[in-house]
Amino acid sequence: MNVGDIPILSIVTFTPLVGALVIAVAPGRYARLLALAASLLAWAISLLLLIGFDPSSGRAFQLIESHDWIPVFGIQYKVGVDGLSLILVVLTTTLSWISILASFAPIKERIKEYMISFLILEVGMIGVFIALDTFLFYIFWEIVLVPMYLIIGIWGGANRIYATIKFVLYTLVGSLLMLVAILTTAFAYQAANGGWTGAFDFEKLRGFGFDPTLQLVAFLAFFLAFAIKVPMFPFHTWLPDAHVQAPTAGSVILAAIMLKLGAYGLIRFALPLFPGAAHTFGPAIIVLSLIAIIYGAIVALVQPDLKKLVAYSSVSHMGFVTLGIFVFNTQGMDGAILQMVNHGLITGALFLLVGVIYERTHDRTIAKMGGVAAIMPVYAVALGFFVFASGGLPGLSGFVGEFLVLVGAFEYSPVVAAIATFCMILAAAYLLWMFQRVAFGEVSEFFKSLGHHLTDMTPTEILTLGPLAALVVAFGLFPGLILDLVKGSVVRVLGDAAREGPIAIASQTALVLVAIPILYVIGRLIWVARIDLSGSPKPIEPAEIVS
Repeated sequence: MNVGDIPILSIVTFTPLVGALVIAVAPGRYARLLALAASLLAWAISLLLLIGFDPSSGRAFQLIESHDWIPVFGIQYKVGVDGLSLILVVLTTTLSWISILASFAPIKERIKEYMISFLILEVGMIGVFIALDTFLFYIFWEIVLVPMYLIIGIWGGANRIYATIKFVLYTLVGSLLMLVAILTTAFAYQAANGGWTGAFDFEKLRGFGFDPTLQLVAFLAFFLAFAIKVPMFPFHTWLPDAHVQAPTAGSVILAAIMLKLGAYGLIRFALPLFPGAAHTFGPAIIVLSLIAIIYGAIVALVQPDLKKLVAYSSVSHMGFVTLGIFVFNTQGMDGAILQMVNHGLITGALFLLVGVIYERTHDRTIAKMGGVAAIMPVYAVALGFFVFASGGLPGLSGFVGEFLVLVGAFEYSPVVAAIATFCMILAAAYLLWMFQRVAFGEVSEFFKSLGHHLTDMTPTEILTLGPLAALVVAFGLFPGLILDLVKGSVVRVLGDAAREGPIAIASQTALVLVAIPILYVIGRLIWVARIDLSGSPKPIEPAEIVS
């Protein structure tokens, strides 16, 4: 039987939901195993997608399932995959079972509710990557928000409520603006065609050719939603708080998958639907990407908290992704997609490693650590491996993605490439300095005081990291495993983006668009520094300067 003969995309999407329903009625003591079984089953089914997918096919999307949902408005349940969405679906299912396995020991309360939330989160993430109806895409996009809200808000750290509310408010603002843009594009399509059929169908919308003014407005709405999720500077401030307060597995999924939802949205929807606006705002987005790369690296360099350091490194590394997307060439887009996958594997592993040390010490302060290689040698080796991978060591996957982005950036502008290359030096600085302080030197007094509690990694912890390490090596040595899969997607996206050139906008409008982020940054600095506008500054806590 051919894989395409069964609704395999729906099966892989809703298998975790079936697992969540089973857990809801089963005794609580089976919740962990049932959740792991459901996520492993979804992972196994997702691997069948690789068998059923033909990269050499000329079709834009394969394994398509289409059913009328709200026919009066032309809304469908329509799903399908190309190489880009396929690799991200497999990445999602892989990291989901790893994260659930990593939650076995740390999560000790309300286990059933936690596992149900995690499986529903997996449903939403997979749905985002396969949706070919813009309204269906929005539904899955919002589904992701609820379980992550619960995971951080219930099982997070001491300031979890603040972090959760901040995360929800940021994401919700962008999502609602995107919904307005989705409805606007649908009305424009309906008005031009005299009917609602296809008004939310991405395959029909991508070749429609929207009015330039609508493109500018709709692109900004989509971009804001995706930029918050990436997160791009200056919309990143929710991320460190969410990471620090989230449980380990929540941080893994947040960094490894949820940030990719924004980058995927830019590639899948923003560029093909609004190519003229994408070229118009492209230079500004490149500038914001460079700022994110520099800012994230510098702030990571001075972080006293190990988890916050990894969180800010995500801001910097995801800046390479958006940079690669908006240089509008093959090398940059290939590098951006590779970087999305590599960041998911490497940063996910780094958050797992932070969780390993936190479960033993209940502290993440780098200054308290030192000499961990003498007492936890396996942990030190694993940490060193993923630190070098994150820093872009040749032979590991982190190098290839950043290299291709830099090649694409150089083709766009040597100055842009030079700035981005300098930032790779900063990445090496904060990663290697952190590793040196944690792993080497004399064993710290803090570690000595823990005594027998500071044991090396368990077999379960090694099992969660082993597949990620293997993939980092495999994609580092054979990047064609991904590049060949996404080649057709890259060609089509860049072809859609090349349909139109930049849209001319009035100088007053351009001034307003430039002023908005500047005013936001100024307001953020005032808030952080607690400046009294009457002239009497309040005391500044050192941690707030870099928060």
